[in-house]
Amino acid sequence: MGKGTKIWHFAHVRTGAELGENVIVGKSSFVDTKVKIGNNVKIQNLVSVYHGVTIGNNVFVGPHVAFTNDLYPRAEGEWEITETNVADGASIGANATIVCGNDIGSYALVAAATVVTKPVPAHGLVVGNPGRLIGWVCFCARKIAGKDLSHGSHEIKCPHCGRKNTIKV
Repeated sequence: MGKGTKIWHFAHVRTGAELGENVIVGKSSFVDTKVKIGNNVKIQNLVSVYHGVTIGNNVFVGPHVAFTNDLYPRAEGEWEITETNVADGASIGANATIVCGNDIGSYALVAAATVVTKPVPAHGLVVGNPGRLIGWVCFCARKIAGKDLSHGSHEIKCPHCGRKNTIKV
């Protein structure tokens, strides 16, 4: 556990989990063994982070988010762990479910209650069940473009914060 990390009451962090500096693990959350969490991550209340998940730096995970880790779960037999990576700066809204094997790109935004069934690109905005890409967000999480960008690389200046974003479609 890194310096400045805080674990709220009734949270369970298993032996073998790695937590960076200034991490907050909310009330009644579960962090499984072999989970890796970067620095400055905020995990809200009642989140389940299972073995096979790696979370980068500066990530927000909203309340009641569930990460899965086996595509073919059964009560009997061996578990087949499928890894999921959440890149730096991503945000995941309340009640989202992240189906294992679907990485979330840097600074992506997963809307509340979304079920992620496909990888989410960097700066991608996904909503719904199943999750679908509806646009692109800035580093500040504000929407900066619709999904209709042509293939290639686009430099977009955010009208809210003025930062330049490189979107690769």
